[in-house]
Amino acid sequence: MGRLDGRIAVVTGAASGIGLATAKRFAAEGAVVVMVDQHGEKVRRAAQALGRGLDPVLANITKMADLAALRDHVAKTYGFADVLFANAGVATFAPVGEVSEEAFDRTVTTNLKGTFFTVQTLLPVLRDGASIILTSSVSGSKGAPAFGVYSATKAAVRSLARTLTSDLKARHIRVNALAPGNTETPIGINAGLSQEQSDAFFAHTALDTPLGRNGQANDIAAAALYLASDDSSFVTGIELTVDGGFAQV
Repeated sequence: MGRLDGRIAVVTGAASGIGLATAKRFAAEGAVVVMVDQHGEKVRRAAQALGRGLDPVLANITKMADLAALRDHVAKTYGFADVLFANAGVATFAPVGEVSEEAFDRTVTTNLKGTFFTVQTLLPVLRDGASIILTSSVSGSKGAPAFGVYSATKAAVRSLARTLTSDLKARHIRVNALAPGNTETPIGINAGLSQEQSDAFFAHTALDTPLGRNGQANDIAAAALYLASDDSSFVTGIELTVDGGFAQV
């Protein structure tokens, strides 16, 4: 018997990295997973490769029309959702003097505005007692060079988890932030780093992590499963940090 048997879960940013690993984990635990990503063909291939219980949907969380279509799809196909993992995000890595307005707007629009309106738009199809998980980051509480815009958006997501917890308490909807540490996903490559730069960054962070390694997407998916399941039924408003001790000591 799975920990999410009979439940409907929506996961954004599901075509790769943490989103893909979490969709796979949720499905293995019995959920039907609506896999949402702006890369339609990529998310369709991922869903086909993973097998049953996966429903790929093309949607860009920065576009209100896409979010409305996603809500309508969930309502028409399933009637409701039990879990929302608002995970989609982008990164900008540049010194403060080199951040372009375009990069600033893209990062803030995706990570903060997109996350907020994903939750707002899907609220009508979330059951009372549902679990909402927002992807924050240890970067939201650290001051690393070149992380200024990204870190600011992740601090805002942590704050959003608190306010949503209060806003939605009458519906008994739990809202928690999930803060990965240095996790080996394509986010750096997608932000414009070369493979060599990404490899060098992760080699450095592994040395600075007490457990001696970087995180993997499956490490974060395991924590997301905890927050999605009844195991965390008395947990809301927190930021669950999964970082191998990187930001803790």
